[in-house]
Amino acid sequence: MYIAIAGNIGSGKTTLTQMLTERYNAKSYFEDVDNPYIGDFYENMNRWSFNLQIYFLGSRIRQTMEMLRENNSEIIVQDRTIYEDAHIFADNLHEMGLMASRDIDTYMGIFHLVTELIPKPDLLIYLRAGVPTLISQIRRRGREYEMNIDENYLARLNDKYNQWIDTIYDGEVLIVDKDHEDFVADPAVFERICAEIEARKISK
Repeated sequence: MYIAIAGNIGSGKTTLTQMLTERYNAKSYFEDVDNPYIGDFYENMNRWSFNLQIYFLGSRIRQTMEMLRENNSEIIVQDRTIYEDAHIFADNLHEMGLMASRDIDTYMGIFHLVTELIPKPDLLIYLRAGVPTLISQIRRRGREYEMNIDENYLARLNDKYNQWIDTIYDGEVLIVDKDHEDFVADPAVFERICAEIEARKISK
């Protein structure tokens, strides 16, 4: 079973991936946070947006191909998906005027080619969180390059996520409201997520 964790910056994707990996002895695939462009991007988004997104896209393609080659685990958990790279982050940068039209066209051409060749997750868990929750969790984890992240940028990404979930993505989705459902502080929330996974696992 292929489970993907989706959500904005600071929503708790990595934490949930770790918790599910431990619960199910799953094979986990984490987002590459060592993108060599990320620090430059937060300093000058217009200059580095295309480089940043192409690197993330390539990283996600490599990760997905590895998943396909090593699909020996009963459950695979992925921290963020290739779909978010395109429909949320790259599209938002283009709308903000931070990525040129020819760059987004090149990017989306590669994205569409790749997504025709890879499987969709059996279950997408979307961690929906308001900007105050995101800011609180970003500050708590303390990544230096995220400390000055713009709240309006996070709000735009949230709008993109909700549009993607509501009108674009056509797979199975479980929504977790992180403003009111804290799977770290409240074990009952995590158990509910696991129960949803197990119900879908049985039905497969």
